[in-house]
Amino acid sequence: MQSLIQALLLGLVEGATEFLPISSTGHLILANSLLPGGATHSVAFTIAIQTGAVSAVVWLYFSRFWGLLNFRPGADGGRAGRLRLNLIVAFLPSAILGLLLSDWISALLFHPVPVAIALIVGGLVILWAESRPAAAPTAIADIDAMRWTDALKIGLAQAFALIPGTSRSGATIIGAMLMGYPRRLATEFSFFLAVPTLYAAGAYSVMKEWSRLTAADLPLFAVGTVAAFASALVVVRWLIGWVSRNPFTVFAYYRIGFGLLVLATAYFGVIDWSDPDAGT
Repeated sequence: MQSLIQALLLGLVEGATEFLPISSTGHLILANSLLPGGATHSVAFTIAIQTGAVSAVVWLYFSRFWGLLNFRPGADGGRAGRLRLNLIVAFLPSAILGLLLSDWISALLFHPVPVAIALIVGGLVILWAESRPAAAPTAIADIDAMRWTDALKIGLAQAFALIPGTSRSGATIIGAMLMGYPRRLATEFSFFLAVPTLYAAGAYSVMKEWSRLTAADLPLFAVGTVAAFASALVVVRWLIGWVSRNPFTVFAYYRIGFGLLVLATAYFGVIDWSDPDAGT
């Protein structure tokens, strides 16, 4: 029962943070360090429950994703074809680098202190991006008409999120805004790009740790995934409207403050962040 409650809590954390520029993976790693040990501490669990959060996007944009399966010629089919191409192009950098570096990243960076440093650095980047003069606005009105070259650049920005604590959504949204895309369009493309990225990452992580998983892990994965779906459903509905009117500076200050708190508590020995079973 304790493990199921932990899985529920971690799923809620994942769904609440996945589409905010504050790093869901980083928050899961930090939350894991404060919970008693168990199967929920596996890297596979941390990554796999992200599929629950991204399924909320599929649910909300179901007709759009169904349209991506439209291979018919014509105007609508052509728009869907461009979006398919852009999502594939943007997905490739993270997929290639993830395959090459996943073991190294899991071993060295899936720990609280590196996450705290990434939170601080990412917060500073957001403050810089929000304070600089706005890029010349693009003439593109929706994500169906995005250039594949821009999709590639956004994909390269997303690849930085392989570092836990960076934030996949933050990297893609800020990257698109620096190219002149409005906040709402950048956020929408980030939502769409999350689908192939997180489904692939979840499947790959479970496949890698398959021999270590048991039947007892299935309820934990199910509870965490469903909880992530439910909380992400609420956040996505709110976020798409909020970002069109507000800067990300509040998230930047949160990242910096939270990262400094983790480093301070680690330095002064308040919390042993190096131990997965650590507590206050």
